[in-house]
Amino acid sequence: MIGLGTIINTGCILAGGLFGHLFGRLFKPHHQETLTMACGISVLFLGISGALHYMLDIYDDSLPGGGTMLIIACLYLGGLTGEIIGIESGFERFGEWLKIKTGNAGVKGFVNGFVTASLTVCIGAMAIVGAIQDGVTGDYSTLAAKGILDLIIIMVMTCSLGKGCVFSAIPVFVLEMGVTLLATVLKPLLTDLSMDYLSLIGSILIFCVGLNLVWGKKIRVANLLPALIFAVIAAYLPVRF
Repeated sequence: MIGLGTIINTGCILAGGLFGHLFGRLFKPHHQETLTMACGISVLFLGISGALHYMLDIYDDSLPGGGTMLIIACLYLGGLTGEIIGIESGFERFGEWLKIKTGNAGVKGFVNGFVTASLTVCIGAMAIVGAIQDGVTGDYSTLAAKGILDLIIIMVMTCSLGKGCVFSAIPVFVLEMGVTLLATVLKPLLTDLSMDYLSLIGSILIFCVGLNLVWGKKIRVANLLPALIFAVIAAYLPVRF
């Protein structure tokens, strides 16, 4: 069944948000702060491990690196594009709309929780690659595995950042289902290199989300999302990064 992986992933996020909402009230503010730090550090290392997987390779007892120019070019062009479009402010406006429509107008930190959680579970390599696999081969195992990770992450985030986190299920469903359906159409055009580039830049963006969790919001990560598109474009250029 095409899209089953997205359904499983979305269900796991909803379950994680529910558990976090039920048990989050048991934690005091300093407990929640520690949980936020723990979640941020975990996300940082998820991003680092994903990026290094594609940047480093073992060759003749050495560890050559690569991908630096790809990262610079994609983040620069993607960030510029995102700032012009105003993606981050769009996320925040949608969060404000959700807060009102769901009867949470008086909930402090709702929008921040929604935006932070959405970016954490949406822009990872597993989200994009898993959705493409689901569309191309019908293999939903990657998204199912991601669902388990997201359940834990959203549960912890909901405990520390509030119930706005559970609504990250909406952009996750839209993104993954959209990519899955698009992949069924673009199947002949997808290459291993484009997937590698996409995974590398996605991991860098996950790292940026972790930075915001640990040190406060300093990077408008949503405005960097177009970097993923430039990563795919780069794979079809006559040069290798």
